[in-house]
Amino acid sequence: MNPPKYDKIEDMAMMTHLHEPAVLYNLKERYAAWMIYTYSGLFCVTVNPYKWLPVYNPEVVLAYRGKKRQEAPPHIFSISDNAYQFMLTDRENQSILITGESGAGKTVNTKRVIQYFATIAASGEKKKEEQSGKMQGKFIRIHFGATGKLASADIETYLLEKSRVTFQLKAERSYHIFYQIMSNKKPELIDMLLITTNPYDFHFVSQGEITVPSIDDQEELMATDTAIDILGFSADEKTAIYKLTGAVMHYGNLKFKQKQREEQAEPDGTEELGSMKYDSNVRKSVKAAVYEKMFLWMVVRINQQLDTKQPRQYFIGVLDIAGFEIFDFNSFEQLCINFTNEKLQQFFNHHMFVLEQEEYKKEGIEWTFIDFGMDLAACIELIEKPMGIFSILEEECMFPKATDTSFKNKLYDQHLGKSSNFQKPKPAKGKAEAHFSLVHYAGTVDYNISGWLEKNKDPLNETVIGLYQKSSVKTLALLFASYGGADAEASGGGKKGGKKKGSSFQTVSALFRVHYCIHYHFVRENLNKLMTNLRSTHPHFVRCIIPNETKTPGAMEHELVLHQLRCNGVLEGIRICRKGFPSRVLYADFKQRYKVLNASAIPEGQFIDSKKASEKLLSSIDVDHTQYKFGHTKVFFKAGLLGLLEEMRDEKLAQLITRTQARCRGFLMRVEYQRMVERRESIFCIQYNVRAFMNVKHWPWMKLFFKIKPLLKSAESEKEMANMKEEFEKTKEELAKSEAKRKELEEKMVKLVQEKNDLQLQVQAEADSLADAEERCDQLIKTKIQLEAKIKEVTERAEDEEEINAELTAKKRKLEDECSELKKDIDDLELTLAKVEKEKHATENKARIEELEEEIEAERTSRAKAEKHRADLSRELEEISERLEEAGGATAAQIDMNKKREAEFQKMRRDLEEATLQHEATAAALRKKHADSTAEL
Repeated sequence: MNPPKYDKIEDMAMMTHLHEPAVLYNLKERYAAWMIYTYSGLFCVTVNPYKWLPVYNPEVVLAYRGKKRQEAPPHIFSISDNAYQFMLTDRENQSILITGESGAGKTVNTKRVIQYFATIAASGEKKKEEQSGKMQGKFIRIHFGATGKLASADIETYLLEKSRVTFQLKAERSYHIFYQIMSNKKPELIDMLLITTNPYDFHFVSQGEITVPSIDDQEELMATDTAIDILGFSADEKTAIYKLTGAVMHYGNLKFKQKQREEQAEPDGTEELGSMKYDSNVRKSVKAAVYEKMFLWMVVRINQQLDTKQPRQYFIGVLDIAGFEIFDFNSFEQLCINFTNEKLQQFFNHHMFVLEQEEYKKEGIEWTFIDFGMDLAACIELIEKPMGIFSILEEECMFPKATDTSFKNKLYDQHLGKSSNFQKPKPAKGKAEAHFSLVHYAGTVDYNISGWLEKNKDPLNETVIGLYQKSSVKTLALLFASYGGADAEASGGGKKGGKKKGSSFQTVSALFRVHYCIHYHFVRENLNKLMTNLRSTHPHFVRCIIPNETKTPGAMEHELVLHQLRCNGVLEGIRICRKGFPSRVLYADFKQRYKVLNASAIPEGQFIDSKKASEKLLSSIDVDHTQYKFGHTKVFFKAGLLGLLEEMRDEKLAQLITRTQARCRGFLMRVEYQRMVERRESIFCIQYNVRAFMNVKHWPWMKLFFKIKPLLKSAESEKEMANMKEEFEKTKEELAKSEAKRKELEEKMVKLVQEKNDLQLQVQAEADSLADAEERCDQLIKTKIQLEAKIKEVTERAEDEEEINAELTAKKRKLEDECSELKKDIDDLELTLAKVEKEKHATENKARIEELEEEIEAERTSRAKAEKHRADLSRELEEISERLEEAGGATAAQIDMNKKREAEFQKMRRDLEEATLQHEATAAALRKKHADSTAEL
């Protein structure tokens, strides 16, 4: 039994006696005081209060902001704030794992985590709504920027239980949306979907419970409808969601009959159900596929709505997933969720091992490290490794003739007697049939394998899928747009040749198992993805507990709570704590608390280190010295030793208090005795005086004394009256003086108040003038800045204009050079013409004529080049003119300069035109002379 000091302790891992009764008692005591949150090592255990408690208000959020775990009482806000602070300081992604049974408060605590982050880190908030589903795991990533501001969020789903769409146990209910629609809160939905308000009219949603006392379906329908609008779904998409949900209900009422000698079915009116097992599987598969694809599509759309363009640096993931399940009837779904929790518990054990290893290394403790995550390896390998349960299930699905019996026989042959975690179930009266048992960390679970092979097949009709892809409902066509069907071929039961079937159905094996959600490939891929996400984060653990089945506030059923503590790993964590040194106390705290056990072991009057003092103190106490170890800053104790020290301390304190009480009682009695002695002496004195008075009472002189004594008093009273008159006169004079002084002071006070008011008015006026001066100064500074900016701008423009002027001057020089070259060419042509004329008169042979013709052709070519060059120069001059026009008008000086340049340009243009005309005239004269010479020849 733990000492009273550990009653209602906030962290149960600190208890010296760690066992199930102590944990249950502590939770019960705290729950009775409405302390619903309790730490247990790395876990935060929360018990559903089934009532509203004022522990989530904004004031509470602010109270936990920036507080370390040990600085505030246990709370989901403390877990959230620690994750947020770790993310900012360690620059590492965080995760919060919230698990528990349905109704334990997982979703509520998830919303509280989101509320906390939205309050302390909001940079722009978006409303998030979510639809809950049994066995649906939600991993909500809340993204933050580099400074810790909220950036965006997204949602991932795990383990959606599609089979609940088509089958429910007696105590279970299908998804809430079906019953919300049939609540008739929105009659237009009933008419649009062609359904009734009676769930029993639809077979697939009426196999279990149809109502839940704590859920108002009409209110929930309005909340769902509002959430769809808030999340940005269009009117067509919203209508499609309702239509597809109604269609899922109608699927259960479809009726078929088999065609003769064919493997296809056809509609059979509206009266009786088809009797084919294949027919039932088709309906269930199509219904589950539509619901699953619609659900996942909605998650994608929600993620698109929550996405923002803000930069992401880190994230905190919140995992809301169902806990370990042990029912009377456990099927494939329970194996999947239990396998997931087995992996999550292994992740916790390994994380705890790493933290313990770091703590012991940091403190220098020598200890043989045990990786507690390996404790669960045997069960995990039995399920997922080659030739494990999932592997054998996959292998059996590949054979058309495989049955549940052959699957069971393979399991027994492979594992019974070879693995301690695989056992044969023990039959019990009134218990559902079971085919094998698995030993999990939370207990032994009996599983029934009926229908596992059928669940792992996917009889989706290709023709139906084709119709969906061409549907007028755009959302339905979108859901199946990416459906990739393989060739519809299946081997024909032991025959060598394969027979090609019509568009009947395809096995999951033929389609590589990509369509049916609840099979081991899906579980493995999703679980591996989840574990990869978790391993990249620093985890925090929250475990939700249902206190009773009747939802009564304050009541706790012991067996129910203990069962959940085993299933969610709290007791497993305590078992791990007991292996090491669960109790740790700082040296200073240990010295202060346990010094009373042997105070003489620590020298008085001199400074001594707390570690050395603790070592001396523990070595002087009669305890098992192998049960503790000294670290650098703490002393570590095995389970139970700290409780023994507490008992020894209580005994020592009892002895000291008893001695102190004895001393105090002795002192008080001695004081009382002295008072009794003094009272006795006083009585003797009084008796003596009374006797003496009685003896002299009748003596004549005494009688005379009695008569004279009053007269003496009257004389004394006259003297007192005279003294009082003197004092009255003095007081009267002092009063008059004080009145005069008071009036004088009041006059001075009035003057001072007047002066004060004048000074205040003067100060106010000076303050106003100072404010005006400051305002004018600010205005002048702004004007100065504007003028400086304008000066800078004008200077830059002047510099640009100077550069343009330099460029234009250079181009002008270039044009002048080109004009001079043209003049030289003209002179050369004239010389050539004169030479031709001389040669014409000098010779008359044909050879010379041919040479002259060649020279004339060359002249024509050079003239064409000159024309082209002139056109280029004209174009360039026009461009320069346009640039000058654009650059003109900056300042008055610039305008004058532009005018001068324009005049120069016009002059150059006229010169060029004159040169061109002269050139053309020369060329015409040359042509004429050439023609004359040709005619003469």
